Amino acid sequence: MEKIRTHGRTFTGVVISDKMQKTVIVQWQIRKYLKKFERYIQQRVQVAAHNDIKAKEGDMVRIMETKPLSKTKHFTIIENLGTMKGYGQLKESLEEGKHQEKEEKAEQKTGKKKEE
Repeated sequence: MEKIRTHGRTFTGVVISDKMQKTVIVQWQIRKYLKKFERYIQQRVQVAAHNDIKAKEGDMVRIMETKPLSKTKHFTIIENLGTMKGYGQLKESLEEGKHQEKEEKAEQKTGKKKEE
């Protein structure tokens, strides 16, 4: 495990993918204020982070900004906070939503509804 100098911002998020070697995708939510509508919206942020501490999918991690390590990696994991409760249900609901979006796009292209 080599030492990587860190600086800048720190975020806490969930590892949603660990399929790459020494790289994970970390996701967290932010609330953004829309001045025009005087309301808040929730957005998800996803970044690639260097994974020296072997974090697995579903783990809560703290990441910190570092110098660019590759074209897409500008963060590194500094601490593993444990497994997120209810991650399995969250993953299933996200997959179900993606499946429904694909079906809706297919219906729009063909103009027909798929019979179940």
